[in-house]
Amino acid sequence: MNAQTPGWDDLRMVLAVCREGTLSGAARLLGVNHSTVFRRVNALEEKLGVRLFERLPDGYAMTEAGESVRVAAERIEHEVLGLSRQLVGGDLNLQGTLRVTAPDALALKLLTPLLRRFALRYPDIRVELALANDYLNLTRREADVAVRATNTPPESAIGRRLCALATTIYAAPACLAADAKALPPERLDWLMPDDELILLPASKWLKKNYPGARVRYRSNSLLALFEAAKCGLGAAPLPCFLADPETDLRRLMAPPQALHSELWLLSHPDLRRTARVRVLMDFLAEAIEAQRDLIEGRDA
Repeated sequence: MNAQTPGWDDLRMVLAVCREGTLSGAARLLGVNHSTVFRRVNALEEKLGVRLFERLPDGYAMTEAGESVRVAAERIEHEVLGLSRQLVGGDLNLQGTLRVTAPDALALKLLTPLLRRFALRYPDIRVELALANDYLNLTRREADVAVRATNTPPESAIGRRLCALATTIYAAPACLAADAKALPPERLDWLMPDDELILLPASKWLKKNYPGARVRYRSNSLLALFEAAKCGLGAAPLPCFLADPETDLRRLMAPPQALHSELWLLSHPDLRRTARVRVLMDFLAEAIEAQRDLIEGRDA
């Protein structure tokens, strides 16, 4: 191969910088040091004799040459990952590694006990659980199975709807009047998701129904909102499966339909014949069905 032709590792580095826009973001994506990305990008530009990125105060922007490399790299990535999925998809053995992704609250409070039972039943399958509130890409094999709260699952994925996912408003007793439903919402301090959880409808619901409400605290984690509500910082929109079992929290209202979502179990079509993917999805579907009343907010 010509010495000036970039290898796949070089192209992956360029793609990461293109997608993240910063060296630090690319480093996190690739699991390497910031200095490694800096050094590799500079070395690749020197080898090719062209500048791939403009260095701006707020990050890296592609040049015309960088855009050409990105297009070629994404084409190669598609082929490489397609081959990987086909090879994994033909695996009929109940062994190997499965990467599962779910938002933090679902992963820690709902899935972890279930995955322990799964591990006991299938000891040769190693599970990696990735806590991610954003949508890890199933096409790029960032995860094999995704558990997601959504009303619009991606068309590129296959899977099944497990149940409805109810959410309502909770607060610690210290925040409330003697009658929890007597205190006007505008007099409460509110704890709300931040912009990283923009797909959650809670902020729009609050603004529409209680425009005078005071938001005191925001977080990109439902678990953080859960803990803040338990500490008495204010009222928070929380999934019923998370907050109903907690004795230090009280419901302020029945779950509003506007805050409802759906719980989906998703994978990539190329993995439909992979035995370990099938058994995990079947196991989780059965186990979650047994907790449907809690998840749909009927256990309170």
